[in-house]
Amino acid sequence: MFVNRRDVQIQWGDCDPANIVYYPRYFAMFDDSTSTLFEVAGFSKQDLVRKYGLVGIPMVDTRSRFYIPSTYGDWITIETKIESIKRSSFEVKHNVYKGEALAIEGFETRVLVGRDPVNPDKLKSAPFPPEMVAKFTGR
Repeated sequence: MFVNRRDVQIQWGDCDPANIVYYPRYFAMFDDSTSTLFEVAGFSKQDLVRKYGLVGIPMVDTRSRFYIPSTYGDWITIETKIESIKRSSFEVKHNVYKGEALAIEGFETRVLVGRDPVNPDKLKSAPFPPEMVAKFTGR
């Protein structure tokens, strides 16, 4: 299974007046981590558009479990992987570590979306290309 890890330093603008990361900021970090996962796996945004005819990978569901707070200046590690792939939807898991401790679990459901070949003004879910399935699942 393909996993991407990236270190992130918590910035002043990530925090609320109590100096704790304001929770929506984590969802922005998760979105960046999913984009980075595709990029590191060899599927850049340009590839998704040009090679595969996709217009994006929108999120259709998200949730998190918070265990340990982070504050300004802390370093966290976000570990991102695709847990499962269906025809066009996929489940992403983000584990956030503060040191060795699991601080947050984040979950996303996303869908590959392209243009409807019959009506290009409409968007439609698109099947996962086999090379993406192979890269992310090892199958």
